[in-house]
Amino acid sequence: MTPTRSPLLGYAALFIAIALLPAIGAYPIFVMKVMCYALFACAFNLLIGFTGLLSFGHAAFLGMAAYTAGHALKVWGFPAPLGLLFGTAMAALTGLAFGWLAIRRSGIYFSMITLALAQMLFFYFLQAPFTGGEDGLQSVPRGNFLGLDLASDLTLYYVVLAIFIGAFWLIYRTVHSPFGQVLTSIRENEARAVSLGYDVERFKLVAFVLSAALAGLAGATKTLVLGFATLTDAVWTTSGAVILMTLVGGMGTMIGPIVGALVIIALENKIGDLGKALAETTGIAWFNGLGESVTLVTGLIFIVCVLAFRRGLVGEFAELWRRWRKA
Repeated sequence: MTPTRSPLLGYAALFIAIALLPAIGAYPIFVMKVMCYALFACAFNLLIGFTGLLSFGHAAFLGMAAYTAGHALKVWGFPAPLGLLFGTAMAALTGLAFGWLAIRRSGIYFSMITLALAQMLFFYFLQAPFTGGEDGLQSVPRGNFLGLDLASDLTLYYVVLAIFIGAFWLIYRTVHSPFGQVLTSIRENEARAVSLGYDVERFKLVAFVLSAALAGLAGATKTLVLGFATLTDAVWTTSGAVILMTLVGGMGTMIGPIVGALVIIALENKIGDLGKALAETTGIAWFNGLGESVTLVTGLIFIVCVLAFRRGLVGEFAELWRRWRKA
């Protein structure tokens, strides 16, 4: 299927807007963090939204790349591009091992196997000497990227944006390729795809490895941006967070995971300030505790989306737009 020009123009406008954010006062570190998690959500969406596979252990790939890339940059002295590639490759290999074990099952059995494998990897990270245990891997240097000094937040910002655009383009081309159409057919009717002669398990495995590699790229880039990797990157709640991002934004859409990541990360970082402002405005001291109740607030958002926005924010908007055009 050939991509139409209209969506491409929309994506180009979005990326131009992101590129201009530092010029209007946006905090570069925050936006880079959002881009990293948006890439993580897009990678997960490739698996669940376009292949129909629900993984409960995708944080394993984010954490694997975060730790290995950080170790390569800090201890082995790898340059930034090689460190990112190393982390991505390790995530892809982990995805290959996980996928080989999990793809043989379907439905909830597949999901639970991915969760079990991810938890095994989490406990390895907890005890492995190179991860720093509960203290995490700290003080990871940024170094240089093809001659660019990444000590500057602004320089790093545009490097991260370029990585994000390249990964997004890869996902877009994958979805709109013959391979992507086979993945969609597997999602819609796996038995029919088998009857047409497709090796369904092989297609699922390739999609799983590609998703793991892109999730790993997000984790490696996040370590480069923040300068550390911790157990939070690999814990099961991070797998739950990426599911939430995808569902809130719109599963099976290209922009949905980006919107979902922005909503969830903004809540996690800004809800404390919002609570204080509400407490000062209303005089209700309870609002001061919102900063400690991020899980509660995100859970409420998830319930609202399930009840009122079944297609996610972007999916519902797209549906309203189609109805308006038909009318």
